[in-house]
Amino acid sequence: MGEPLRNVGAMTLFVEDLEGAKAFYGRVFRAPLVFEDRDSAVFNLGNMLVNLLRIPAARELIGPRAVAGPESGSRFQLTVEVEDVDEAVEDLGRHGVELLSGPVDRPWGLRTATFTDPAGHVWEIAQKVPGSTAKAPDAHAPDTDAPDPDAPEPGA
Repeated sequence: MGEPLRNVGAMTLFVEDLEGAKAFYGRVFRAPLVFEDRDSAVFNLGNMLVNLLRIPAARELIGPRAVAGPESGSRFQLTVEVEDVDEAVEDLGRHGVELLSGPVDRPWGLRTATFTDPAGHVWEIAQKVPGSTAKAPDAHAPDTDAPDPDAPEPGA
């Protein structure tokens, strides 16, 4: 049995305007730029690298699949855990970021707000609601429903 795929170390976001996206991530996320060339800029968010990749290079990377444009709509949302959503929203506002939604308390025990980067990728900031009895998923907790990779195969 192979190694389980559980640790996402990097994500690549396709962007039309690399310079604008690079400025946004440097200003809003205040993350260090760890690599840059004519087609990409990579930021270290601590537990994950974010690679901003120009569209022509993205086509080479994922071909023969097509690169969807921002007009196609959102197909995913990226979530950053924060201690205080309201404080983070104020900070985002100081950097000129407009919210799509929130802050709002969700039924699953999180307080969230969402915004987009210049290329249209949706980001959510989230905190656990103090005193909530809802069971919010913890991205850092081990998956207790996942099979033990060291357990013997059934029938072995």
